[in-house]
Amino acid sequence: MSEAPGLDVQLTPVSALRVHDRDTVATCLADAQAGNLVAVDGAEIALIDAIPRGHKFSLGPIARGASVIKYGFPIGIATADIAVGAHVHSHNLATALSGDGDYRYAPHAVDRPAPPSTPRSFAGYRRADGRVGTRNEIWILPTVGCVGNLAARAARIAGERDAGRIDGIHAFKHPFGCSQLGDDLGHTRGLLAALAQHPNAGGVLIVGLGCESNQLGALLDTIPAERRAHVRTLSAQAVEDDLEAALALVDDLVGIAAATKRTDQPLATLTLGVKCGGSDGLSGLTANPLVGRMADAVAGADGKVILTEIPEIFGAEQMLMDRAASREVFDRTADLVRDFKQYFIRHGEPVSENPSPGNIAGGITTLEEKSLGAVQKGGQVPLVDVQPYGGEATLPGLTLLEAPGNDAVSSTALTAAGATMILFTTGRGTPLGFPAPTLKIASNSALAERKAGWIDFDAGRVLTDGFDAASEGLLDLIVATASGAATRAEANEERDIAIWKSGVTL
Repeated sequence: MSEAPGLDVQLTPVSALRVHDRDTVATCLADAQAGNLVAVDGAEIALIDAIPRGHKFSLGPIARGASVIKYGFPIGIATADIAVGAHVHSHNLATALSGDGDYRYAPHAVDRPAPPSTPRSFAGYRRADGRVGTRNEIWILPTVGCVGNLAARAARIAGERDAGRIDGIHAFKHPFGCSQLGDDLGHTRGLLAALAQHPNAGGVLIVGLGCESNQLGALLDTIPAERRAHVRTLSAQAVEDDLEAALALVDDLVGIAAATKRTDQPLATLTLGVKCGGSDGLSGLTANPLVGRMADAVAGADGKVILTEIPEIFGAEQMLMDRAASREVFDRTADLVRDFKQYFIRHGEPVSENPSPGNIAGGITTLEEKSLGAVQKGGQVPLVDVQPYGGEATLPGLTLLEAPGNDAVSSTALTAAGATMILFTTGRGTPLGFPAPTLKIASNSALAERKAGWIDFDAGRVLTDGFDAASEGLLDLIVATASGAATRAEANEERDIAIWKSGVTL
């Protein structure tokens, strides 16, 4: 048990887990049948329902209308009387979330976590502005969907021709850049400009068509002059042979990037993006708190950690706000959460529309439950900054980034904000990969074994080995990946972006 939900729980091979002393439910760690006796905290409870792995059952009678407690916090309201040992899920538990945003400023004294007991470093690429990349790649960014295939052809041909000189050449296609207006166009332009400044890109070719809304000149104006030395541009309509022109520019960039070599860099220069997708009932018990320990390790070494998926902190936002480094950070966090709730309401959607069908099948019932598990990815790191979509994390500690919960959109936003590696936890599995190296961390060993081609690390080992051993193993993998070891997604050539579409299309 732990006062901090799940973060320091020392797990042993038991049949079920109660995270906090106040919890009125426990989670089955394996499939159980009605009539089974399930061990919880040294006692045995007779199940009256079959309980799938990752699903909850009642530890005592819960009256209709009473709060159901997990992680030490309410995760919803019982919609029927629930007996001891009964399955607690969508049939008898409902969200209590609303669109209200009445938050209290009651900051807790939160110190920066301690650095790892054994100092860690990795072999990275130091850029002229002092930032450090974990890859040295050429990125080809189309301003508009019309030239996406041109960018992809150039990347493929140049990649085959220049294999081995740098870490890779990648084009990031998207369907936007034209027929957009106002803030919607600004989101696309800002996101692409942020990617063009990423420290993992030793060279960037921005390919435009010529007649699109997202004009090359306006995009370049959003990139600081001191970060343009590695950027080249091409307007496809302005040249006779657009492919040859693109390849010539890529050749130039490869020559420049190849001069930069890996050197020993401290953990402080790493920027972690933390993300969950396809979560299950074990995600908040194994993978997410394990990633929280990685956040503590990096931030404890004076590095940066970025947390996003704003709709997936609804119901747990006060926990983050209590770690705000200042009143200003608290106010900006509250404003961001309120604005996101209004975004749902303006479109006629409830703020509690999450969790997804896959989450529900995996044992997550309400958004409160999902959020309380999800925020653990931020560890105990003080919240030092709030950034808008397309913004950059610049301060050591935890930055909250504006973006929706969608896996591809939010992971792209994490990359654009400067994440040089993404830790992506999952209970169901996904093959997706993004511009920054993305480590997939399974919440359960069955997934890690079944989808070994997708999964980089098995957090299910927390249930047998404990957090300390799993933490050492995952930190070793992070260092190796930052030093050049390929992730499963990279090996599978899963490298994509997705841009947040937020306005009308002409």
